[in-house]
Amino acid sequence: MLLMLVLLGALITVPLGERLGLPAPVLMTLLGILLAVLPFVPNVDVPPGIVLPLLLPPLLYAAVQRTSWRQFAANWQPIFLLAVALVFVTTAAVAGTAHALVPGLPLAAAAALGALVAPPDPVAATAVAGRLGLPRRMVSLLEGEGLFNDVTAIVLYHVAIAAVVTGVFSWPGALAELVLSAVVAVLVGLALGWLGGRLMALLGDATLQVGLSLLVPFAAYALADELRGSGVLAVLTSAFYLSDRMFEADDVFGRFASTTFWQVVDTLVTGVAFGLIGLELHAALGTVHGRLGPLLGWSAAVVAVVVLVRLLWLLPAAWLAKLLAGRARGAAAEDSEIPLSWRETVVMWWAGMRGVASVALALAIPLETEDGTPFPERSVIVFIAFAVILTTLVVQGLTLPWLVGRLGVKADTAAERELEKRLALRAAKAARRRLREIDEAEELPEDVVEVLQRRMIDLGMRISPEVADEERREAYEQRARRVLLMRRVQAEMMSAARQAVLEARRDPSADPAVVSRVLRRLDARSLR
Repeated sequence: MLLMLVLLGALITVPLGERLGLPAPVLMTLLGILLAVLPFVPNVDVPPGIVLPLLLPPLLYAAVQRTSWRQFAANWQPIFLLAVALVFVTTAAVAGTAHALVPGLPLAAAAALGALVAPPDPVAATAVAGRLGLPRRMVSLLEGEGLFNDVTAIVLYHVAIAAVVTGVFSWPGALAELVLSAVVAVLVGLALGWLGGRLMALLGDATLQVGLSLLVPFAAYALADELRGSGVLAVLTSAFYLSDRMFEADDVFGRFASTTFWQVVDTLVTGVAFGLIGLELHAALGTVHGRLGPLLGWSAAVVAVVVLVRLLWLLPAAWLAKLLAGRARGAAAEDSEIPLSWRETVVMWWAGMRGVASVALALAIPLETEDGTPFPERSVIVFIAFAVILTTLVVQGLTLPWLVGRLGVKADTAAERELEKRLALRAAKAARRRLREIDEAEELPEDVVEVLQRRMIDLGMRISPEVADEERREAYEQRARRVLLMRRVQAEMMSAARQAVLEARRDPSADPAVVSRVLRRLDARSLR
């Protein structure tokens, strides 16, 4: 029953968030908190070891569908500064602060706390930033940071936990583990991506291909983790490999089915993930045991360090990234995919919310060390981690839309329209070139060529009205009104046809398989 409520909340918070102008993940977290404090709602006891393997693979795979590898490759410098360097710096700063403040907290355990609160959540960043109309370069950076910072943070976390559990730590060993984890993950991701692509080609059917795409991220994560590689990086590698190879140009239905399926998965799993954050509030509050005052003080200090370190790092990092990008490309800083002003830098800073990965890592801290003694100050680490997650996610998530509006950070719509125009012209030229080739080979009738050319012009203007002059736009608008009328009438005709076929299901002599096949053909015709 509780799971049904969480899934229902995942659906309801999407339109509610759009109406209120608030991020759906933040509303889902608040819903989880509300459910957690209700006396009749049972405590949620999710095994820590299954949180990351169950939630991260589909969320990461869905996030990759909204972007491209080339975009990340073109901006690896600023992404590296955020996703790798900043994670190291934040881990070190939090570890030093926690070790100095919390009595009896070993440095290695403090490092584990620093690693688990260091990475901003990829789901929160993309879900929040994607709905605020931010410049594409900022969304690209937030997506890149969110997708790749978990790789660094999880490896650092495992190294720190191993040091506490075994009592042994070696910097060379830690660096070797980081490199080995990345290499294994990339190899596993490429192998499963290639194998998945071959299997999809053999399956052929779009439904089966989409079903296989759901299995690939889980398989990549599990296999990489089994081989001591980074499951997160393996999922990203396989997803990027498949994103450009999954469907052919003419497989319209396959792309439509895949996009719809992954949007549904993304919505539901995101809701469950952030609902879990709120529901786990019981676990965090259960660690207080009469030390609420000191815990709140330590938590406030760690939250301040996490937030301030990001700001202090972003200011010089943005300048450095622009300098490096300008030298590498021989271009001005404005051509690089990084924040261009202090306003955009401030928005990037405030968008650094923690989320699912931090929750899972906090819950996965072992109860005991190798010699059977309790893990040092585990309850304190869990409480501080949840304080960081809830503060950054709720406070920053709720105020980010206000901050974006206050600073006037918006997407460059003129540049987007120009890109649409270029793409429309590119598509129209390719279509006309192919039409000439067919006309030369088959000598098409002139009236057919004229109709096809007009349709291609109409398609280009539908994509971007700016590709045509005013006279052609007026003619297109007249034809468009006529087409809309025909489509409305045709839609009603097709609806009547589908209704007649559906009524045939009630006939005992009608084969349901045949009815479904005819209905599918009618639906496909409606899509076209």
